[in-house]
Amino acid sequence: MVVDVVPSQDEIDRIFHALADVTRRDILARVVDREQSVSALARPYAMSLPAVQKHVAVLERAGLVGRTRVGREQQVHAVPERIRVAREQLDRYEALWRHRVAAMDRLLAEDPSEQKEQ
Repeated sequence: MVVDVVPSQDEIDRIFHALADVTRRDILARVVDREQSVSALARPYAMSLPAVQKHVAVLERAGLVGRTRVGREQQVHAVPERIRVAREQLDRYEALWRHRVAAMDRLLAEDPSEQKEQ
C-alpha cells in the first residue's frame, strides 16, 4: 500500500534551500545518473573534500540524497521520491500561475463597452 505523505513546510524549505546552490544541484544531477563516492563527487570541484561533504550533508538533510558506506567509501545516491516532492511543489506553482494568466487573458479579452452597460 502506497501512502502519500504531505511534506511539511520545513521539509519543502530544506529541499528548495538545498536546490538553491549550483554545486548541490550539480551533485544531485550526477548522483541521479549513478551512485558515486563522496571523493569521486569532489574531484571536479575547486574546493576541499570537507566542503563537498558539507554540500552532500545539506542534500541529505533535505532527503534528496542518501549515503551508504561501502568499505571505507561513502556512496551517495539520489532519492527520487524526494526529488518528486520538489517537482510536485513546482507543478502547483505552475498551475496557480497558469490559472492567474488565464484569468488576466479573459479580462483583457472582454469588451470594455459591455462592462459600461451593466
